[in-house]
Amino acid sequence: MKMFKMILAATVVALPLAATAQAADMGYTAPAETEAMGLYLRADAGWSFLEWSGGADDSALILGGGVGYRVNDNFRTDLTVDWAGKYDVAPGAKLSTTTVLGNMYFDWANSSAFTPYVGAGLGYGWANGTGGAVDDSGLAMGLAAGVAVDLTSNVAVDAGYRFRDIMVSGPDTKEHQATIGLRYSF
Repeated sequence: MKMFKMILAATVVALPLAATAQAADMGYTAPAETEAMGLYLRADAGWSFLEWSGGADDSALILGGGVGYRVNDNFRTDLTVDWAGKYDVAPGAKLSTTTVLGNMYFDWANSSAFTPYVGAGLGYGWANGTGGAVDDSGLAMGLAAGVAVDLTSNVAVDAGYRFRDIMVSGPDTKEHQATIGLRYSF
């Protein structure tokens, strides 16, 4: 499972670099277009892999959404709410996680339709358990890397990897997530 996660993370990081390198090899030097500044909405779905120190590791669906603001060609910020679950963490015990994070991103703006990015977020999270899994909440943090592909001037598909950690007093909940989503800019 760890090898799968490493391959997934390497693929997500290498894909935008390969696309940029291929575009550079073509000798095309179109002027860089300025990204639209302003408000955007996002919706994400994917698969989350839980590393839980209180029991068994598992994987589950993740859903999320948020509202953000593009500051300039390279920086944007958003507020997201993400939910993942129901992880099977022990016989008869399930765990789901929810976070509210304020995130900041650095986008490598270029002349192609592919925009690689990295990001980090901080906020609050909840781990909700049933059947013996403990409910807890605490500080949450996230790291992200991926690539956005412009479909139109207002719509982009976002594929990426996220690491999310809810730092609670009980068992630690660390999640590795592969997501795909849509961003709509106003």
